[in-house]
Amino acid sequence: MREVTWLLSQLTNLRSIIDILVVTVIIYWVLWVAQGTRATVVLRGAVILLVLAYVLASSLSLTTLNWILARMWPALFIAIPVIFQPEIRRALEQLGHTGSWLRTIPANDVAITERMVDEVVRASAQLARLRFGALIVIERETGLQDYADRGVPMDAYLTRQLLINIFYPNSPLHDAAVLVRGDRVVAASVVLPLTDNVSAEGQLGTRHRAAIGVTEDSDALAVVVSEETGQISVAHNGRLIRNLDQDRLRRVLRSLLRIDKPETPSSSANGRVRLSQRAANVARVDRNGKSKTRTPGQTV
Repeated sequence: MREVTWLLSQLTNLRSIIDILVVTVIIYWVLWVAQGTRATVVLRGAVILLVLAYVLASSLSLTTLNWILARMWPALFIAIPVIFQPEIRRALEQLGHTGSWLRTIPANDVAITERMVDEVVRASAQLARLRFGALIVIERETGLQDYADRGVPMDAYLTRQLLINIFYPNSPLHDAAVLVRGDRVVAASVVLPLTDNVSAEGQLGTRHRAAIGVTEDSDALAVVVSEETGQISVAHNGRLIRNLDQDRLRRVLRSLLRIDKPETPSSSANGRVRLSQRAANVARVDRNGKSKTRTPGQTV
């Protein structure tokens, strides 16, 4: 009872509340990063092993086991980075991308990005109709040159005809992925890492697992066309958006690449002002009888 009273008294301190919230956010973030990966299975096994060891050592008074458990904590600081290296790397990369959504695309790059989206969308729709499997990776801020070096270098101007020709069945470059950087095809036949997400391994093919894997390791986007069903999917941040048609694919890519420009209040207000001035001029001319102006929907 005394401990409960002390705990409740600490909750009245603002610093203690902030401390608890920070620790809660860190734990939640770590669990969110590890969700669906092999790290959750490894972590569960490690916790079960430690709990069993402590129960045995305490209940049976095992001196040697107690001595080992008491001195194993320094070794964990070395073992944890080695065991959970992929998850730690992914977490640090996500921290590095924090705030990237606040940055906008430079004006001179918007046209290039829009043309790239248009070519990728049209090529994906055509590939889906033909049931040609495809994997198109769009590079963003994280450089993917390491992956490009493993493929066949191209440095070609991006067109939908080129993409369709690359993924034509039995062509020399149709396997693996195509890496797109801006309006250039950097490389083809690029081998990508497969995801460690255990929930995705049983229900997805190699292309989809590779698309999820590259988006787990970077901020890239991956467009996948299924060879079996002809369905189009987009992988982003380790998640898969499935069953997209041509219009939905275009909207998803434009949204993720932040090239949609919603109408600002100032521009809409200026438009209303211009329309009001035009209507006033038409009315003034009609009152003076100098001319007749026919508005849309009006018969003369």
